Amino acid sequence: MKQLLRLAIVASLVSCISRVGTSKTGGVVSKTDSTERSIASPYPIQYSAHFGMGNPKNAEDLLTIWKVWDSGYLAAYKDLFADTVEMHFSDGSVVRESRDRLTETGNAYRKTLAKVVSSVRMIMPVKCIDKNECWALIWGKEVDTYKDGKVDSFLLQETWRFNNGGKADLVFQYKSAAAMPDN
Repeated sequence: MKQLLRLAIVASLVSCISRVGTSKTGGVVSKTDSTERSIASPYPIQYSAHFGMGNPKNAEDLLTIWKVWDSGYLAAYKDLFADTVEMHFSDGSVVRESRDRLTETGNAYRKTLAKVVSSVRMIMPVKCIDKNECWALIWGKEVDTYKDGKVDSFLLQETWRFNNGGKADLVFQYKSAAAMPDN
C-alpha cells in the first residue's frame, strides 16, 4: 500500500512539472514541439528548447558532406555551403570564411591525410521552431590515416545549421577519443 501511495505522489509531481510556465526551481519551462510537451529546466535555456523534426534533405546534404570529406574531393561539396560559413572546431578554433576559402583550407588539411573513413551512428534533421532555423545533428566516428602511416580515430558530434536556401552556414563540432559504445 505504501508503494502505491508513493507511486501516486510521484505521478502527481510529474504531472505538475509538465505545465508551461516557471518551474519551482526557478528555471524556464518551454514548449518543445507541436505536441505541446514541455521541458522543465532548472537552467535558463540560452538558445532555444523549442525544436521539432526538420527537413530530411538537410540530413542528406550533411551525409554528402561527410562522404565527400572521406573521398578527399572537396570541390564536390562546395555548393552545399552558403557564401559565408562559420565553423567552431573541437580544438576551440573558429573560422568564418567564404565557401571558396573554406574549400581551399579544407583541401590543404585533407591532403595531409592518406585516407579517411567515417561511420555514422545517428543523424537527425531538426527545426528550431521559435527561430525558424533548420539544423542537422550527426554523431559518428572518423578514422584518419596520415601519409606517414599514423592512424587516429575519434568520435564526432556535429551540429550544422542550414540557411533558408538549404546551404550550411554554421557548424559546431565536438570530438572525443573514447571508444564507440556497442549500442
